[in-house]
Amino acid sequence: MPATGPEFTRRVLLLGALAARLRADAADEVWDVLSAMATDLSEGHPVEFLRAFDPAMPGYEELRINVTALLGQEDVQSSIDVTSNEGDNRSRKVEADWLLRMSGHEQVSGAMNREERVKIGFEKQGKRWRAVSLEPLAFFAPPKPK
Repeated sequence: MPATGPEFTRRVLLLGALAARLRADAADEVWDVLSAMATDLSEGHPVEFLRAFDPAMPGYEELRINVTALLGQEDVQSSIDVTSNEGDNRSRKVEADWLLRMSGHEQVSGAMNREERVKIGFEKQGKRWRAVSLEPLAFFAPPKPK
């Protein structure tokens, strides 16, 4: 006989509230990772930026080369505006409008802006969230010489 009645309803509501809280906590945790990634770029720390990524991610080596080259030749200000953060407490899909303001280390004026919608997949690995997919990878490439 299926469970019914006020006690069953309370249990369902409590479980639903717990699930919603876990999703909210996961969304906040992923936001913290994204925020740290933007800060690492702005502070010129490619190694710290790359720690947010799973080295087994497709395109990781290309990303590593691009970010290292970008921060080696440009001062970068990085900001993100998350437009969606969906998933559960194990896996999340995030879309963010990401802005990079770049100026050469020796450049006095003429900063260049790059803005794009970036899609990042995250998975909880142990106690840490790590990026396991990124589109487009070329967003973090250094600007082409003029």
